[in-house]
Amino acid sequence: MPEMGIFRLLIWVFMVGYVGCMIDGIGVNWGTMAIRRLPPDTVVQLLKDNGFQKVKLFDADQSTMSSLAGSGIEVMVAIPNNQLEAMNDYETAKRWVDRNITLYNFDGGVNIKYVAVGNEPFLKSYNGSFLNTTFPALQNIQNALNEAGAGDTIKATVPLNADVYDSPKDNSVPSAGRFRSDINDLMVQIVQFLNNSNAPFTVNIYPYLSLYGNTGFPIDYAFFDGTSKPVDDNGVMYDNVFDANFDTLVSSLRAAGFPDLPILIGEVGWPTDGDMFATSLYAQRFYNGLLKRLAQNKGSPLRPGHLVVYLFGLIDEDAKSIAPGNFERHWGIFSYDGQPKFPMDLSGQGQSSLPIGANNVKYLPAQWCVLNTNAKDMSTLPDNINYACTYSDCTSLGYGSTCNKLDAQGNASYAFNMYYQVQGHKDESCDFGGLAVVTTQNASQDPCKFPIQIEVSSSGVLILSMRAVMVALLFFIFFSL
Repeated sequence: MPEMGIFRLLIWVFMVGYVGCMIDGIGVNWGTMAIRRLPPDTVVQLLKDNGFQKVKLFDADQSTMSSLAGSGIEVMVAIPNNQLEAMNDYETAKRWVDRNITLYNFDGGVNIKYVAVGNEPFLKSYNGSFLNTTFPALQNIQNALNEAGAGDTIKATVPLNADVYDSPKDNSVPSAGRFRSDINDLMVQIVQFLNNSNAPFTVNIYPYLSLYGNTGFPIDYAFFDGTSKPVDDNGVMYDNVFDANFDTLVSSLRAAGFPDLPILIGEVGWPTDGDMFATSLYAQRFYNGLLKRLAQNKGSPLRPGHLVVYLFGLIDEDAKSIAPGNFERHWGIFSYDGQPKFPMDLSGQGQSSLPIGANNVKYLPAQWCVLNTNAKDMSTLPDNINYACTYSDCTSLGYGSTCNKLDAQGNASYAFNMYYQVQGHKDESCDFGGLAVVTTQNASQDPCKFPIQIEVSSSGVLILSMRAVMVALLFFIFFSL
């Protein structure tokens, strides 16, 4: 009908306007540590629909790279930490660049801007495992990019955690920032190399982690809407931990002799589950404050102006390690199925609304696996719950999480359902020795959602699009010469 045509036109105009107002310089991290992944083409369309023009990856997976071909989205590809030692051999580094950069670096290919050499390799928790391999890998990759003729446009960098710098306990203000004493010499070498190659310093800053596990941390200081106790740094006032952390890095770079080295924020975000402070309401508060500041090009007191920032992250990842905390699987702006969790102001202009969700997502049938209340022997229930949660994600049951208030029956049902979903509704996955039963009645108990997982091919291999097939063919031809 004509009315429906007009309605669709208005929706299209709204969406174009929404996307067109994206803050310049905003990117997002696309992690893929999920048990059942959305097809890469679906994720790329999700990025485009929401106006993201930059994306940061954690590897150089062929299906991911193929899906980005022709999209125009600026890409940071990555070399995982476990490959850094191999990259200390220059010939190996050259082969990596040939297969993961040169192959896609053509007109209409993937718009690669950076190579992330490792990911937070100097974390204290790694106990120095990558101290001797990161810098040589960085040098070899940049030199290989140069040799391949891509070094002028593609730069190698190292995403680092904010724990590579700090300020003395007796003078803990941003202006006193210095690189960590145990890695200072190494950091100066890396910074000098980045400066010589015209590459940026990449840092991950997490105000949420300042709050997590620190009962004395003032909660308002983690956000951007003011605090009653700002930090006075010789007359420079800091009312949020993001600015203070960022300027501690700026001061560290100044002390190292490189005050003007460009800085990228490789990761910054707020989780939505897995802890009492990891909620959608707090995430919305954090992002809207951050995005408003970025839209104003305010920068920080010591580095005013435009910032390039990659939000963390795009989609929840239920296969990530929870060693840092249960929240680790809930950083996504979107849930596991690409649907938005909360309104955001991606324009920074007070236009907060739900982001555009993934289209054409295929779900498993509307079935849930729940506790069989008629089971006669419940003695093995704890062991079966433990088994289900070992092979699925039960982090939403933890203290302060969205499903924390379920009763014992609800806990069992949630665990059984999560296992049933990731197993793709296999008949034997909802048995547990007669303790579980399949139901078509939604088992969710507000605010705890019992999800229906997405459907993937039986082999677990995602079908490539025609664009992906073309890139794969080019890959074959390239290495057959």
